[in-house]
Amino acid sequence: MFLLVSYGINVGVYYALSTLLNQIVLFYYSGREEDAGRIGLTIVVSGMLGSLLCGIILDKTHRFKETTIGVYSFSLLGMVFYTFTLSTGYIGLVYVVAGLLGFFMTGYLSVGFEFGAELTYPEPEGTSAGLLNASAQFFGIVCTLLYSYIFSNYGDLWANITLCTALFIGTTITALTKSDLRRQGAHKKSQQIL
Repeated sequence: MFLLVSYGINVGVYYALSTLLNQIVLFYYSGREEDAGRIGLTIVVSGMLGSLLCGIILDKTHRFKETTIGVYSFSLLGMVFYTFTLSTGYIGLVYVVAGLLGFFMTGYLSVGFEFGAELTYPEPEGTSAGLLNASAQFFGIVCTLLYSYIFSNYGDLWANITLCTALFIGTTITALTKSDLRRQGAHKKSQQIL
């Protein structure tokens, strides 16, 4: 249950940022529509690398909870940097920070799926993936609506601080998630039999 909520929060924040990226960038960098699109592309491309690298780390270490907490914490840190670099006037810095944010937030997708499969074994992986996706969709709607409302009424700083707070809560929930690696346990038992 904890993973469902923490996964939903992380992906929901990602969806909110992606949905309103153009508005946020244009708020600080008027007339830079192409940059807003390229920043989005930077988030996606760095996220592909993040997913790949995080998957490799999990395959090599099998340290699911530790990896999940690490990636989540770096997502939070990236969001904090994003919040306070938007107003610097240096669009290049926004590219870099958005790339880091995309790397870790998208990297979390594969980590969350794998951790979910570990925790719910012997249930089919498709079941846990479906539940995680449903949670992500729910939190995506909530985070996007909340982010949009706060941005429109109180400004981007408070909207971004709200997302930082959500990621902090998600990181805390992740740390409280019991690491019962059922799939790894079953794999070890089968290796002992052979």
